[in-house]
Amino acid sequence: MKDERLWERVQSEVRLSITTDKGFTQYQDEAHFGILIVTLKHPNSHIIYARVFHALDKCDSWQNRLVVMRDTVQSVWTSNQ
Repeated sequence: MKDERLWERVQSEVRLSITTDKGFTQYQDEAHFGILIVTLKHPNSHIIYARVFHALDKCDSWQNRLVVMRDTVQSVWTSNQ
């Protein structure tokens, strides 16, 4: 599925977007229900799962928030939408 179509679907279903695709940062200034991007040097399902749940535990509101989880760093941006 193309990114644009996936984005439309996630927004219409009022969902948090969880991805490893850094291209979704293009939506950070739009109103959205949250974007979590996991970018790791040596990803595997166990590490991705751990980083996702770490982010979910740390963030209480995802509305208009973009979080990028790296191996040891978490970056957060919140849109003014």
